[in-house]
Amino acid sequence: MELLIEFAKILLPAALVLYAMYLTIRTFLYKEIEKKLVDIKTKNTEIILPLRLQAYERICLFLERISPIHLLPRVNNPEYSSEEFQQQLVQNIREEFTHNLSQQIYMSSIAWDLTKKSMEDIITLINQSNNELRENASGLDLAKTIFEKLMQNEWDPTADALRALKEEIRELF
Repeated sequence: MELLIEFAKILLPAALVLYAMYLTIRTFLYKEIEKKLVDIKTKNTEIILPLRLQAYERICLFLERISPIHLLPRVNNPEYSSEEFQQQLVQNIREEFTHNLSQQIYMSSIAWDLTKKSMEDIITLINQSNNELRENASGLDLAKTIFEKLMQNEWDPTADALRALKEEIRELF
């Protein structure tokens, strides 16, 4: 029994010292891991933030380019019939969209959905305007009809998406 007590006198302090060392090393390792994670997040931010900003810039440019105010004069050709002009407008919008499709990974679902909705609204506006024209109408007639619809409704199909993009950019800073 005396041997057991002597053994406990030696073992108990050693166990306490070992446990204290374990706690110290564990705390140290957790702090090191946290430091590494912060470093990784900082490096990711340094890399991803410029990419996100570039994506927002590209989508803003996309929205400006497909806005009827900018799209119609850019694509217009006086020789187009209304059907040809309609096809050229829709094709131009879809090409722009396809070109910027990958940018969605850098923005929120809400902003991307608003961007797609803007594009779809513009295509719908173009198609509806063309359907209202007589059969032999010119591209100029289609452009006038689209502008008239925009003026009547005092509506900018890209405004909501642009506003959402700007709000998200402000949240980044």
